[in-house]
Amino acid sequence: MTDKTSLDLDSVNREIGHSAEELVRWALSLDKKAICTTNFRPFEAVILHMVTQVQPDIPIVWMDNGYNTEATYRFVEEVRKRLDLNLITYLPKRTRAHREAVDGPTPALDDPRHQAFTEEVKLEPFSRALRETNPGVWFTALRASDTAVRASMQPVSINQDGLIKVAPLLHWSSKDLYEYLQAHDLPNEFDYVDPTKGEDNRECGLHLQH
Repeated sequence: MTDKTSLDLDSVNREIGHSAEELVRWALSLDKKAICTTNFRPFEAVILHMVTQVQPDIPIVWMDNGYNTEATYRFVEEVRKRLDLNLITYLPKRTRAHREAVDGPTPALDDPRHQAFTEEVKLEPFSRALRETNPGVWFTALRASDTAVRASMQPVSINQDGLIKVAPLLHWSSKDLYEYLQAHDLPNEFDYVDPTKGEDNRECGLHLQH
């Protein structure tokens, strides 16, 4: 656990909160085990490139919910090979085929079963990932423009798990991300869907719990 008083988060956010590369270097200099989570949505190659430039073997944690598009799975392999990612994949305890045979297709957002679906395919695998990797620093590619909740976040915070949560790209626009991809000749993929969110501006609950 990290004591909030041991880090002057206000100063960090004020001084380097808008400098993604500086935030990454600062967080990786804290002598704490770090992970970077990814869902391989559009522009994810930015955060993956940024963190691996400083620490090539940083664990990249992916919760594969089993519902990704074929294009997303191909994108995963392309980025993994290009950046030589230390990729650790966490899967739900049931396969998609097993779940759908028993419970049917993905429940709609207004279906009371949707929360249990989200818990099974995303939240439980993520909680398991945190237990098993036991990090002190967590890099995430969330952005303020994603949802109202994220718009109120700071680039660096201490979450309820005691993790130093670092969002270097929080204030980046799509144009910023595109230009970074172009500058570093990185791939991108827009054929992506998250069945736990259903809508682009909806939280699945992961960043509310953690």
